[in-house]
Amino acid sequence: MKLYLHGHSDRYALEQLQLCLFPEEPMEFCDKPFRGDGAVSRLSYGKKYLTATAKITRNGVTTRGIQRLALEKETYALRRRILQRAYYLAALPQLPAAPPWGALSGVRPTKLSTRHLLAGGTAESADRLMEETFFVTPARRRLCVQASLASVEAARLLAPSDVSVYVGIPFCPTRCSYCSFVSQTEGSAGKLLTPYLDCLLREIETVGAGMRRSGLTLRTLYIGGGTPTTLSAPQIRLLMEAINRHFDRSRLIEYTVEAGRPDTIDPEKLRIIRELGAGRVSINPQTMNDAVLRAVGRRHSAADIERAFFQAQEAGFASINMDLIAGLPEDDPESFARSLDRVLALNPSNITVHTLALKKGAELFHRREALPSQAAVEEMVDCANAALSARGYAPYYLYRQKYMTGSLENVGWCRDGDACLYNIYMMEELSSILALGGGAVSKRNLPENRLERQCNPKYPKQYVERIQEVLAEKTALLEQLTTDEKPGIIT
Repeated sequence: MKLYLHGHSDRYALEQLQLCLFPEEPMEFCDKPFRGDGAVSRLSYGKKYLTATAKITRNGVTTRGIQRLALEKETYALRRRILQRAYYLAALPQLPAAPPWGALSGVRPTKLSTRHLLAGGTAESADRLMEETFFVTPARRRLCVQASLASVEAARLLAPSDVSVYVGIPFCPTRCSYCSFVSQTEGSAGKLLTPYLDCLLREIETVGAGMRRSGLTLRTLYIGGGTPTTLSAPQIRLLMEAINRHFDRSRLIEYTVEAGRPDTIDPEKLRIIRELGAGRVSINPQTMNDAVLRAVGRRHSAADIERAFFQAQEAGFASINMDLIAGLPEDDPESFARSLDRVLALNPSNITVHTLALKKGAELFHRREALPSQAAVEEMVDCANAALSARGYAPYYLYRQKYMTGSLENVGWCRDGDACLYNIYMMEELSSILALGGGAVSKRNLPENRLERQCNPKYPKQYVERIQEVLAEKTALLEQLTTDEKPGIIT
C-alpha cells in the first residue's frame, strides 16, 4: 500500500502501523501526492490545536480519521500518538475485525503499561490507558497489564549500579526453516568455532575486569544463541569456568543457559552447566509433533525432547523453560493443542508461546504455502492463553515482532512466580545489558528513558577478525557506565 506524508516526516511510526494493519499489502512510500488507492497522513497547526488526519483508499473505498492535540501539550510522543490514532481510525472500517493491539505498532507494548505502573498508576488505570488511548482489545490488555505487574516486581530487585550480562554462542547443529538469526550450523562453522570461543574468552576477561573497576554489579547472566549446547562438554566447561573466574557472582540472582535443541544435550553437558553455577535452562521443543519437527528442519523427535527434559531434572534443574511456536508449517490447532498438553504434562516452570514471525532471512519466508491460516494461528494462541491460565501460569513478559502472523505476540508464562528476570530486564529495558559475542547488542540504559546500543560485529567471522576493536569498544562502554548518571529504579 502506498503511503504519503504531508506536513510531517514521522515516516517510521506510520509505516510500522501500516505493516501491522495491512500485512499482506506491499509497502510503498511516496514522496509525492498520488491518485487512487493508498494512505495519506497529514499534520497541520492551527491557532489552538495540532490536527492529524488520515485518508485511506482501498478498492475505491475511502475512509478517514482525525485526532487533535492542544498546542500547549505538544510533545514528540503525543504528536506521534495522534498521527497513529488518526491512521488507525481511518483503517478500522477497512479491516475485517478490530486488530488485537489496536493502534500500537511497537515491539514492546508492555513498556507503556510498565512505565505507567512505575509512575504510580494502578492495574485498573493501566488497563484504561491501553483501551482509551490505543484501542487494545480486552484479552491483550489483560496480558499486557499482568506482564507489567511482573516487571514492576522485577524492577524492585534492581539497584542503579546493577547490570545483566548476555553471552552469545551463534552456532546451531542445523538451521531451522523459520530462523532468521545470524548463526552458523556445525557443518558451515568448520574451524571457526574454536577461534570464536578464544575471542569470546578475551571479551569475558575484558568485561569482567571493567565491571570490577566500575563498581557495576552483575544481577542476571544469560548464555544464549544460537544453541550454546552446540559446544562440546569441554568447551562448555572452558566457557563457564572463564565466566566464574572473571565475573563476581556474589549478588547474581539468576543464571540461565539455553539448551534449546535436544539433539545437543546429554547428561554430561547438563551436569557441567549445573555444577558451574547455572540454575535455569531452556529446552525448546517448538512443537511436539514429529511431522512438524521434520517440516522445520529439526533432526530430533518429540521423544528426544522429553528425554532431554528428564535429564535436566536429574541434573538438578528445577527451573526449566520450554518454547512453543504457533503457526509452524504442517501444524494446525488440534496438533498445537496436543503439543501444549504434552509440554504441560512435564510441568516446566516456564512456557514461552511464540507466534511465528516470517523474516526475509528465513527459508520459510519463501515457501509460505505450507503455513496455517491466520485464523488457525489465532486459535492456537488463544487456546494456549486459556490453557496456561487454567493451569496456574501467569504472563511475565511479552513482546511483538515485525511480520508476525496476525500481528499477535510472544508471551513468557511462569508458575509460582518463577519469571526469567533477564528476559524482563532486557525486554523492558530496566537496566543496562552488557552483551558479549558475535551479533550481540549491548544496551546502555540512561535517564529519561533514553537508551544507547552498541553492536558487536554481526557475523562470527567478523567478530573474530575485529576482536581488538570489540575489546576497545567494550572498555569505552564500561568507562561510560562508570560515569553515567544512573536511572532511577523503584526500590
